[in-house]
Amino acid sequence: MAFFSIKKKSLILCMLASGLSAYAQNQDSLKTTSPPQEENNVKYPQLQIKGLFQARYLVGMSKDVDVNGVHHTDGSGTDNNFMLKYMRVQVRAQISKRTEVVVLANLADFKNDPKSRVLENAYLKYTFNPKLAITVGQFRPWFGIEETYPIDIIKSLDWSNQYTEFGKLGWTSFQIGMSATGQLQLGEIPFQYAVSVVNGNGKNQINDNDNGKQYSTRLVFGLSKKYHFNVGLNGGTGEVFSKKVYALGIDLSSLIEFDPKWSLDMQLEAKQATNHVLYNSIAPELRPDNPDQYLIRGAYFLPNLRYEINHKNLSAFELSCRYEYLDTNFRMASNPRQTITPMFGLEFLKNYGARIQLGVQFDRYKHQVENTSQYNNNLFIVQVQSRF
Repeated sequence: MAFFSIKKKSLILCMLASGLSAYAQNQDSLKTTSPPQEENNVKYPQLQIKGLFQARYLVGMSKDVDVNGVHHTDGSGTDNNFMLKYMRVQVRAQISKRTEVVVLANLADFKNDPKSRVLENAYLKYTFNPKLAITVGQFRPWFGIEETYPIDIIKSLDWSNQYTEFGKLGWTSFQIGMSATGQLQLGEIPFQYAVSVVNGNGKNQINDNDNGKQYSTRLVFGLSKKYHFNVGLNGGTGEVFSKKVYALGIDLSSLIEFDPKWSLDMQLEAKQATNHVLYNSIAPELRPDNPDQYLIRGAYFLPNLRYEINHKNLSAFELSCRYEYLDTNFRMASNPRQTITPMFGLEFLKNYGARIQLGVQFDRYKHQVENTSQYNNNLFIVQVQSRF
């Protein structure tokens, strides 16, 4: 991870300048479609409704560790559970040839306190041309590979551990703000980018929790059309409770098609950032003046082998095994977490319309802490989903 040694301010300013000079990007896909040229016979608004159902059965295979990975010295905790993860409904309204409004809600979140949940996407997007689109509202600002696809086509069990942690820090997941996105050509190289500014305190918040904002950019270079090889650079800077914070990342992705049936999809991603959530959780008299003493660093590698069967009752099967490394405070109190998640999936309808997955998640910590989630754990998972 030599890139982490680069002076963060210079790299972030350079990346932000490049993103702004190039114009901008889209939330959920690297594809920014050009609006239709003829609309004489088109009636607006045009509505599109989509959905996702996803449920799991979990079995904890480690003594005294529950299905959420928390250790219990008294033997309490649940070691098996049926779980409803997602019941998503999305409505996309095309109100003119350049303007769309998107709403995405996860109805399964009503099982928890819905105050800061349920509503996920809620944004308006105006597309000037393929080079520039502006998005305002609640959306996922681009800051890595995982922002470019939805949960229903994920290649493993769930989002990576670092994606979840960077969401808490305001760089990934659903945030409130605005973004400029787009795509163009740099000579023979396809280029996509996003420049975003967000509150950084998560979704469904009435107000920002301070006067600071978080600024980020993502630049993606398509270096090989044959192997679908892309390189992404991510950089961000901002202010949280009057303290400067930053984030950096790099990612590589490739899709190798051996023949019409066999293909190998690979993702490699690494990130580092100020862990300002941990920093601000410490009493003011005990924490140092510089929040960069509290840093988070993570990386993962995810290969996914796919075979197209194209039978009337079975479309394809997939084999994946994601390796993750995450240390949420590597400078002050390092306790890295390593996670290996092998998964086997059967696809019964094309484009992940219906799928069942089986896998095991192995978690290992350098130092185990009793009665916390920092404890070694093995978890067996059966997951079913349907998208419509």
